[in-house]
Amino acid sequence: MTVENRDLPGDGKPEPRAVPTLNVANLLTLSRMVLVPVFVLALFAGGGHDVWWRSVATALFAIASLTDQVDGWVARRYGLITDFGKIADPIADKALIGAALVGLSLLGELPWWASIVIAVREIGVTLLRFWVIRYGVIPASRGGKAKTLTQIAAIVVFLLPLPTTVTGLNWTLLGAALVLTVVTGIDYVFQAVRLRTAARA
Repeated sequence: MTVENRDLPGDGKPEPRAVPTLNVANLLTLSRMVLVPVFVLALFAGGGHDVWWRSVATALFAIASLTDQVDGWVARRYGLITDFGKIADPIADKALIGAALVGLSLLGELPWWASIVIAVREIGVTLLRFWVIRYGVIPASRGGKAKTLTQIAAIVVFLLPLPTTVTGLNWTLLGAALVLTVVTGIDYVFQAVRLRTAARA
């Protein structure tokens, strides 16, 4: 449970307000985690190349990705930001995107090196968050959000059963996602070091 400040009428002094961990925003985050195995099952159903099942998998991935945008907006709009949400939200993102990347690589539709680059960055950032968690929480940055959106866009195009004449778009999006993945990963390293150094000082 996280404590936030609320203004009291009359005296102008803030009063701590407890924000329950089990709130709408965090439930949306947890629902994204639940959708991950369902998405994986749909992705590999019908041998992984069935048009109908690929469409279902794409829809599940899109819905799960949409919860990432909604839970953040709900948390900020209604003051439901918690430390649990700050940690669980990026982990849910990584689980969803990681499952999609590994699944597409297993199906031979995405090179393993691209999945490995993204996986190493995401696991590394997660470990960084836990490394400095006693000193504070590193929230998702704007660059990190842009990276996630670009990864999602690339994955959706890879997942869709599109004609080969339009699949060049997925490689463009994937290239942009890889650049943002590496750049924001380096930025998180500096953030973690600064946070730890400032807290220990």
